[in-house]
Amino acid sequence: MEEIKKRLATYPKRTITLTQLEELIKPYIHTYEQFADTILQLESEEVLGMVKAKGRTARTPSLALQYRIDKSLLAMNHHKELQRFRNLLHPSINIDDYYRKDPSIWQNDLATILKVDEYIKTYSFPSEQVPAPERSFEIVGDEKWLVEKGGKELLERIGVFNKLKIIPVSEPLMFAINPTNIQNSIQLHLIVENKTTYQGLLPALVETEFSTLIYGSGKSVIKSIEQFAIQYPLEADHQFFYFGDLDREGLMIWYSLTKRQPVHVALPFYLACLAKEAVAGKDYQREHIEALEVFLLFFLPKQQDVIRMLLAEGKYYPQEILKTQELQMIWREADWKALM
Repeated sequence: MEEIKKRLATYPKRTITLTQLEELIKPYIHTYEQFADTILQLESEEVLGMVKAKGRTARTPSLALQYRIDKSLLAMNHHKELQRFRNLLHPSINIDDYYRKDPSIWQNDLATILKVDEYIKTYSFPSEQVPAPERSFEIVGDEKWLVEKGGKELLERIGVFNKLKIIPVSEPLMFAINPTNIQNSIQLHLIVENKTTYQGLLPALVETEFSTLIYGSGKSVIKSIEQFAIQYPLEADHQFFYFGDLDREGLMIWYSLTKRQPVHVALPFYLACLAKEAVAGKDYQREHIEALEVFLLFFLPKQQDVIRMLLAEGKYYPQEILKTQELQMIWREADWKALM
């Protein structure tokens, strides 16, 4: 019965026909009598409620032709199961996030969570870092699980990813260092999307208050930013700024990056772009509404209107619209800490 209730909890609709019910629980039922007894029991528990307008069958025992599924009642059962596992799993494994998610996610993750639980109880948390494929194989017997099959997300969801000392597998982060600022308690880091902008800014790095200049290489930085703490192991308050093409793709790169690492918009560069004539040619890019709305929060209302309009018209600002001398001057003279 519990398996049937789990299937009902994850059924995509709140109403279900008798025929659909029969298909749903077919693996567990072999005769009409068993089927009818199960449905009537679910009726008595008020998990299923008859849709009166559809009527009932003429067979004995009689069943409704359509039912409403009480998802809230099934959620209570889901919460009871979570509470039971809370007491069984290692104390470091936090499953609170599953109270807010569809029960199907818990069901999909449970077998793997039990493997993680067994690993931690058997070996405790490791003292040394190892690459993701090695740790992945140790935990679940699949070297690709962490990187390619959602393992990292699951470990983060249950709060143990950082404790398992996993070296992320991604391309190395490419950056230049300003040695005069690496002892600062607050350190600034500028990420730029394109190679031309990186090369143009590089000579001015030592004249700025920034500790590093990071070459984002388009979308690559979304993954390679994971390497920052390993490649730059200095204790400080690290503040990141991002400057990319002012187009839909550039905004999406910045927005995706913020999901992994808090990153400020490098506003002085973007404002300098807005003072110039936009370029046509990006009307093919897909719109990312959420990325745009979050990005626009950094701008004044009139500036927001300008950005909305130029993107709607398929126009954009490439980073290269700012020449080398202008880029360097902005980087040297802007009050970056005021933007933090």
